[in-house]
Amino acid sequence: MIDASVRRDNEEKKERVRRRINTKVDSANYEFFPAKKPVDFYDTEIEQRVAVYARVSTDNVQQTSSYELQKKYYEDFVVHHPNWTLVKIYADEGISGTSLAHRDEFNRMITDCRNGQIDMIITKSVSRFARNVVDCISMVRMLADLSSPVGVFFESECIFSLKDDSQMALSFQATMAQEESHIRSRSMETSLRMRLDGGLPLTPKLLGYSHDSDGNLVVNPEEAPTVKLIFYMYLYGYTTTEIAEALTELGRKTYLGNVNWTSNSIVQVLRNERHCGDVLTRKTFTPNYLNHKSRKNKGDRPQSLYRNHHKGIVSRDDYIAVQQMLNSSKYGNRSILPELRVIDSGLLRGFVTINPRWAGFKTADYYQASASIYEPEERQADNLTTASITLAPGDFDMRDFEIARGEFFDSNHHPYVLFQDKTIKFSAACVRSFGKNNLVELLVNPVEMKFAVRTAAAGNRNAVVFSKLSEGKYQPRGVAGSAYMETLFQLFHWDPDLKYRIAGALFQTETESAYIFDVHDAEVFIKSYVLSGKQGVEREWESVRPLSISGKRVRAVPEEWVDSFGKNYYIHQQLSTPVCDQSEEDWKLRIEGQLYETGQKLHVTRFDELKEYIRQEFSRRGREEG
Repeated sequence: MIDASVRRDNEEKKERVRRRINTKVDSANYEFFPAKKPVDFYDTEIEQRVAVYARVSTDNVQQTSSYELQKKYYEDFVVHHPNWTLVKIYADEGISGTSLAHRDEFNRMITDCRNGQIDMIITKSVSRFARNVVDCISMVRMLADLSSPVGVFFESECIFSLKDDSQMALSFQATMAQEESHIRSRSMETSLRMRLDGGLPLTPKLLGYSHDSDGNLVVNPEEAPTVKLIFYMYLYGYTTTEIAEALTELGRKTYLGNVNWTSNSIVQVLRNERHCGDVLTRKTFTPNYLNHKSRKNKGDRPQSLYRNHHKGIVSRDDYIAVQQMLNSSKYGNRSILPELRVIDSGLLRGFVTINPRWAGFKTADYYQASASIYEPEERQADNLTTASITLAPGDFDMRDFEIARGEFFDSNHHPYVLFQDKTIKFSAACVRSFGKNNLVELLVNPVEMKFAVRTAAAGNRNAVVFSKLSEGKYQPRGVAGSAYMETLFQLFHWDPDLKYRIAGALFQTETESAYIFDVHDAEVFIKSYVLSGKQGVEREWESVRPLSISGKRVRAVPEEWVDSFGKNYYIHQQLSTPVCDQSEEDWKLRIEGQLYETGQKLHVTRFDELKEYIRQEFSRRGREEG
């Protein structure tokens, strides 16, 4: 039951509310101020400064008529409203509505709205105003929030943005406009794919070529010499900057008619495969139809290559050689085709030299070069067993003994090589074994899955510096591997996101030194968060087991290490033949290696022919001026 005092308090509160609500207003001391009349498109009694926005998405002749009709129609439309004053007709021609970028007149109109020069905007439809939902809604709300609100009237949809019930309808119509643009984009992409892959590649204007009556590329005799000069100068040894300066001095014109050349414009000419008669389709694509930003096609979209599509200005071999030079120029390489050499005998038999400044050779090139030394019936190290071992009378049987792995002990002070983040770094034990010889050559044997480093002479084009003198001691120095590291990781079947370490064995004479590393014995260092987050994802390193924590990474070793101390004694002996047991002829640690041709040999224009053509083109200006 409710207490009687509580009930009385509630009744008194209710009575006070009734008296307050029924209070009579003293008309002698009260004055009412009505609100301003809301602005409405249909109200012609209010003075309004009106702007008109018109837009067509293309600048072809058919759209021009639509563009002019919109302007004329709205000029008459505003005149028929006596209280309206036309501020300006803002019109964008040949501009897409999916983005605000490049819509100069639209952005100028919005600025005028912010400056208080416009009260209302009239446009044909939501799609004319914007085809992007976010842009449309945010722009309309921004205009409504100005100190002097600006309304937008969409004529076709009969929507006025300042009305309270307009938001839902406007959002729906804006979504429909955006989806319509999306459908058109997909339709155009399908049509383009049919054209490009159906024998009708696009061939826009290009330096060195003109179009015939059927739209085919034909060599332009006035411009073609400039293209040929650019290719020949680069093959001869000029840099792109030097070529640009020379063409500017010669007064040669770009395909746009300019006489000022830049290094980038030279690269664009050198990179265009159409100059050798080929056409590669869809080099770039637009992933987002809203922002229209193009992106380089790296396999995201299908491509078609049409060889011998038209007459080339330079040979295909010259073009390919230039592409290889451009690809490796960022690594400091200036030669046309570096030699791929393989060692055919001795301790390093089957090893291929690595050019540290050349990115042209791929995994297949290295493997084929290495495999060319081996006979098909030769057995690999992985196939070695103890089954065929015969013991002499009195010999102690070592078949059940193993050579313990050095990695299980103090591995940080042992000789090893580290592969990480496109850098190769050797341990202090490695570099100090070489002493003052800090110039080395890197080698790889993809057949036996081994990596090696040996001392190199000062004139060796493949030599790299792998140590530096600090406080009287040689310290390791990282060797940049941007040009070849990705290829090495592919050869070794490694995950590029991980760090790998391999212990090595030193082979040394009085004058020569080399370290050989077995890739099969590579340790892997995995970031702890990657290891814990690999559920349901099968990775290259899932066969390893954590051994210890090294910094922020988990040190792991191959799973087969867990059940043994190391390699069987006899197998280890076969893999590591003592140097003393080898003849001087077998040793050949410094053998340079034989040249191995990879793929089809390029027949690049001869040096004297390049030189003569460049000389003629340079002297041509003097003849023309004379």
